[in-house]
Amino acid sequence: MNLIADTAGERLDAFLARSVEGLTRSSAQKLLEEGHVKLGGKPGKKNDKLSPGDEISVTIPEAKPVDIAPREIPLDIVYEDDDVVVLNKPKGLVVHPAAGHQDDTLVNGLLYAMGDSLSGINGELRPGIVHRIDKDTSGLLAVAKNDLAHTMLASQLKDHSMARTYEAIVCGSFRQDCGTVDAPIGRHPSDRKKMCVTARNSKEAVTHWEVIARYRGYTHIRCKLETGRTHQIRVHMAHIGHPILGDTVYGHKKPELGQSSQCLHAGALCFTHPRTGLPVMVFAPLPDYFTEVLAKLEKLG
Repeated sequence: MNLIADTAGERLDAFLARSVEGLTRSSAQKLLEEGHVKLGGKPGKKNDKLSPGDEISVTIPEAKPVDIAPREIPLDIVYEDDDVVVLNKPKGLVVHPAAGHQDDTLVNGLLYAMGDSLSGINGELRPGIVHRIDKDTSGLLAVAKNDLAHTMLASQLKDHSMARTYEAIVCGSFRQDCGTVDAPIGRHPSDRKKMCVTARNSKEAVTHWEVIARYRGYTHIRCKLETGRTHQIRVHMAHIGHPILGDTVYGHKKPELGQSSQCLHAGALCFTHPRTGLPVMVFAPLPDYFTEVLAKLEKLG
């Protein structure tokens, strides 16, 4: 692909993101880092400043073959068209292959069900996966069926225009009916598997919450993510003294009410369709494990 610069002083990465359909600025920077962009016949750098008439050559590499075995895994598809699939992931299912989970993940199931109709923009480990949720979090997950959809949905995640709403049962009682946790999240300094609220090497993280129902010692809440950091809701709720019921990593170390993993469900997802530009709103009802806990709490009073 050959391009001609039409402005003066614009950064090369910004020009590429503006000129190549479906290419984000971060994707453009990756192409530059990997040597797929030439400016005047020489490898370009992301902060190169352009002049009108500069010649830019761009090579979009083919997606690498996926070295993951397809496996028949039941998929609860709640929305699908030619560009996007939204799945309702059950608790306990890992999203993408990792140590200890090489052939029993959501990605294995997607490859079995959809094969080559998934995007490859995220490389070998997460074909089609736009965002992820924890193994023990249930609920909605968006999957892209082509690179254009993947890029557009990823952009919505980045600019926070994709709305994700969760329901959770947390320990303790709130005095207020709603609130916001605005606290940066980064890697835990001594346990690399955990995240924490910290000012060091962290990223902005904002979670809005509201009370749905109060019970003796517990509260059913709804959370809306403004950002999407790893373990964000779990870390933020623990940070304000209301860890999620069953979260033995960030909360109480012993299971309560029969729950040894977090009561957290991604129940609503709203995004702009990457091709039509129309809003898409998808909902997933509370799963059985969640409603069973609520029934126990009702009996407690």
